[in-house]
This record gives sequence, structure tokens and C-alpha cells, in this order.
Amino acid sequence: MEIRQLTNEEFNAFSEQFIPSSYYQTAEYAFIMNHQHYDSMLIGAVEGNQIVAASLILMERAGMFKYAYAPRGFLIDYENLTLLTEFTKLLKKFLSKLDVIAIKICPSIVYKTYDLITNQVNIDPSYQRIFDYLKQNGYFHMGYNNFFESDKPRFEAIVNLKRPYYEIFQSFKKEMRTKIRSADRNGVQIYRGNAENVEYLYMQARKKYQRDIGYFKDAYAFFDKDHKVDLYYAKLNTETYLKICKVKYEKLEKMSNEINKQVLISKDKKKEMIINRKMIIDNQLATAKNDLVTATNLLRDFPTGVVTASAMIVKHQNKIFLLADGHDKRFKKFNSKHLLLWKIIEKYANLGYQSFSLGGVTNPTLKENNSYIGLTTFKNGFHPTFVEYIGDLELITNNPKYFIYRQTSPLRSFKKKKWCFVHHFFSDKKNRVCTLFLLFNNVWNVTSTNCSTTFTNRELSSIFDSDRSN
Repeated sequence: MEIRQLTNEEFNAFSEQFIPSSYYQTAEYAFIMNHQHYDSMLIGAVEGNQIVAASLILMERAGMFKYAYAPRGFLIDYENLTLLTEFTKLLKKFLSKLDVIAIKICPSIVYKTYDLITNQVNIDPSYQRIFDYLKQNGYFHMGYNNFFESDKPRFEAIVNLKRPYYEIFQSFKKEMRTKIRSADRNGVQIYRGNAENVEYLYMQARKKYQRDIGYFKDAYAFFDKDHKVDLYYAKLNTETYLKICKVKYEKLEKMSNEINKQVLISKDKKKEMIINRKMIIDNQLATAKNDLVTATNLLRDFPTGVVTASAMIVKHQNKIFLLADGHDKRFKKFNSKHLLLWKIIEKYANLGYQSFSLGGVTNPTLKENNSYIGLTTFKNGFHPTFVEYIGDLELITNNPKYFIYRQTSPLRSFKKKKWCFVHHFFSDKKNRVCTLFLLFNNVWNVTSTNCSTTFTNRELSSIFDSDRSN
């Protein structure tokens, strides 16, 4: 067995047939991240003429150090201990030659699944065995905090599409179904976009994802080459909305006039009941009047309609992934995002796709002190399965350099991961003397000199630590 770089065609062919796989492990995603100033390579473990494992690897340089990252990698059978052991040995040698000090992975290894509507929690029976295999091969778990500590979210919401679309809709929470119907009634229409419409997504999602427009344009351009990407947007038809508001107002106004007459002629026993009904109708009429004013102003300001939500999805294997989505908060009341995601679900369920990843969430069972609970609540309306993955693991390829790297990194980053070094220190007898010398030397330098005078925070901070892309 040997590790070598793969062509784009070789890598994508392997990724397409490997289960489980993600669009993060594709040549297209490598191109996108290259444009985001990451170095990348597509590697494969080859036995004979057959690829038995593979991975996209991203690399960054922080000062004098190189650090690697495999998003949702590796593409390998983690239950095959022999294969995992051999691959790990070869990978360490391969990366060491490139002067890479460590590699971080966040593989698609499932720990638990949650159904918040039925309150079911299932533990994957193979998880503990795989976790033990990884530990045996020198991979150290980097910990977690139940929020968004990972470069790729540890918790993911996935909707099962292997059902008729009407069964999927009926499985949604009642509140979600109501909002979808409301958006449809109020004149929200769904359109398929193209490269020219990427700006809609950027304007609505830039604060959420903290990406420049180049990222979204690159994502569309590279995945579109093989027709693996679709862009959709929701548009409020302001003319239709005004007509709907007029009809509703006129209907309530007529009802209000009729009940006013009933109040005048009613007897004492029925009068109280009629007055209560009149109060309800009057409140509805006041709301309808405000909606009519709003609709009139919207038509004046947006005579051709206004884009209220957008979403970009990537197709990989028989799954679709929500790469990015957003909505205009000014028009939140129209529930455009709810209708948009439902129409995507409906379309791709009818096309035979088996699942739809709605992206990352926080721990779905964490309700107290969770400022992101709204994200989980919204996605739970579609009745997904919440999947908990293993999280981030790190494989050190150069122990002495890695130690210096962590010691000279910002304190936040070091605190999070320093215990990985402790484990590695006690498992690697050959490097103990060297490492202790470096420790003493480093402590001496820190106490006598401010490290920031030698290295900048930007040089020493891992850009992976701040990447929260989905």
C-alpha cells in the first residue's frame, strides 16, 4: 500500500461511491477552499491499482508551521483496524515529508441520533469500537462544548426523503405546516436562480456565515460544472399580496358591519356573546387594515416584487446538502424561508433523493443557557433526525514542532488542545527527552520575552479555529 496524490477524476469517482461521504470531500470543495487561500491536496491509499482510502486535505501555514485539516474526512472504513493502522502510518510519513506538524479530522462517524418529536435517542453500536481503534492509532479527541466548537458542526439536522412528499409534510410540526401554508397564501413564490442571483444569497447570508461574496460565487461556479448545485430564492409578489390583503379586509369589514347591526337588535341574553364576537372581529379588522397599509407601501416600493429568502444546495450521491441559506429580516413575517425549504424538500423527494441535510445545530438536548436554541427549534419544525458525530480528532505527525506550535499559539487555542500533547507525550518514549528540553527552553523564553514580538497573532492562530461554515 502507498499514499499518493489523486487526480480530480480519481478522487471524485471514489468519493461518489464511498458511504458515508460529503460534498466537503470532493475536488470541487478543494477548488473553493483554494480560492479562500487554503492549500489543498487530494490523496489516496492505493493497493495495487485499487484506491482503498482517500481524503481531501487542506493546509495552512502559521508562521514556521504547517497544519492540516481533513473536513469530514477520511474516506476510509474505520471499522477495518488493519486498514486504519496502515493508512495512519503511511499518512504520518507522507505529511512529515511535507513538514506538516499535525492533522485534524472531523469524520462522519455517528455517535448518537435524536428525534425530538418522538423523544427517541439511539447510540450507534459501532461507535465505541471505532473510537477505540482511533485511540490505538494515536488520534486524540479534542473535546467539545455542545455548541459550535468544530470546524464542521458536530450536530447535524437531516430530513429523511425516502417517503412520499405528502407524508414528509404531514410529519412536520403543526406550527411549521401553518407557516408554510401562510407563506403560500400571501403570495410568496419560489424561483430557481442562476449565477447572476448569487448576490441575493450573499446579501441575506453574509452576517450568518461571515463569508465574502467570492466564496458563494466560487461554490456555485465549481459545483455547477457537473450540475451539482442549485440556487433557489423566494420572492414576495407584492401585487398579489395587496390583492389578498384587500379581499381579507373587505371580508372582515362586511362581517363587522353585520355584527354591529346584530348588537343593536339583540336581546340581553345573546348580546354579551355577540359583543365578544364583535371584539374578536374588530381586532382582526384592525390587523387586516395594518396589513393593507403595509401591502400598499410594499407595492409602491417594490412594484416587481422583493426577494425575501434564498438557499443554495449541493447534490452529492443520493443526498442534498444545504450549503448556505438566508432571509431578509425585514420580511420575516411572510415565512418565506419555511416555504422555500419545503419546496426544496418536495422537489428532491420527488426526484428520488434520500436525505436533505439542513446543516449544523447545537446539542439538540441543550435547552438552558443555549443562545442558539432558535436554530434548533426552527429546524426541528421539519422533523429531522439530529445526528451527533464524533467531533474533532487530531493526529500529531511531528511531536517537538507541534509542542512549540501550541505553546506559542494564543492561550485560548492552547488551553483547548494542550492535553492532546500530554497524551502524546506519555505514548511516545522516543521524544520525551527532546520534548522536556523544548518545554524548559520554551518556558524560559516565555518568562523572559514576550512571544508576540516574534510572531503575530494572525501567524500563530489557526484559521480553522474560526471557520464556522456549515
